[in-house]
Amino acid sequence: MSDTVAQASAVARAAPDTMAWDSGLRRLMMIYLPLACFVIILLFPFYWMAITSFKPNAELMNFREHNPFWISSPTLTHVKHLLFDTAYPRWLWTTMLVAIGSTTLSLLASTLAAYAIERLRFRGSPYVGLGIYLAYLVPPSILFIPLATVVVQFGLFDSPMALILVYPTFLVPFCTWLLIGYFKSIPYELEECALVDGATRLQILRRITLPLAVPGLISAGIFSFTLSWNEFIYALAFIQSGANKTVPVAILTELVTGDVYQWGALMAGSLLGSLPVAIFYSLFVDYYVSSLTGAVKE
Repeated sequence: MSDTVAQASAVARAAPDTMAWDSGLRRLMMIYLPLACFVIILLFPFYWMAITSFKPNAELMNFREHNPFWISSPTLTHVKHLLFDTAYPRWLWTTMLVAIGSTTLSLLASTLAAYAIERLRFRGSPYVGLGIYLAYLVPPSILFIPLATVVVQFGLFDSPMALILVYPTFLVPFCTWLLIGYFKSIPYELEECALVDGATRLQILRRITLPLAVPGLISAGIFSFTLSWNEFIYALAFIQSGANKTVPVAILTELVTGDVYQWGALMAGSLLGSLPVAIFYSLFVDYYVSSLTGAVKE
């Protein structure tokens, strides 16, 4: 009898340890291992760009004697060539100007459109919102042909202003749809109280709705800025001179001569070109997450 009790107590003491081991193993297999794989796959291209940017050409062209995943003799030759021997600073400035200008226009238009569709409730407003969103689904590869005719007729060809005016054609539809969903989460009673107090619609929009919709506006701004920064088709079709090109187009067309690829400069340009977007995301990531969850200030 005593032996049976002792075995039962031993099993009871071992059970928590076994359960903890099973729980830890399950957590490792179901959470940490997939997450580690995801992080590695996601960050490896940036790591490859970084090491390629600082590798000398001897290491880039000879993988037999040098480790392809590490740098033996770091150098700043490619970065120096990119910044001082090419028009990369001009390309970066043009890209920044286009991204900020098109994002500003898109946020202004989409905010007014989303507020009118969601709050004014005019006849057919749901269908207007659906139509605006369906316009976003039209591929840019189809639109750039008629848009090219319009750009040439207005004398904007080979000008950054052409991109600033063209990019909102695909930014406004999605931003409007996004802000419509966010405006729905703002209590309408707040605006009713303001209307009773004699406020106009513009005053309500400026003093009540927009302060509450800051996370949604930042989310739409991040989306617009990122797409404007990385857009390729319109920038390739509407910009011809090398000085006015944006970074995505310039590093591909100006740093590739025939069949010779300047891999060090290409990777350095891609790495430096991705930093503004990464910084922009890191500064407003909290607002971006809150807008996705539909957070509203009470």
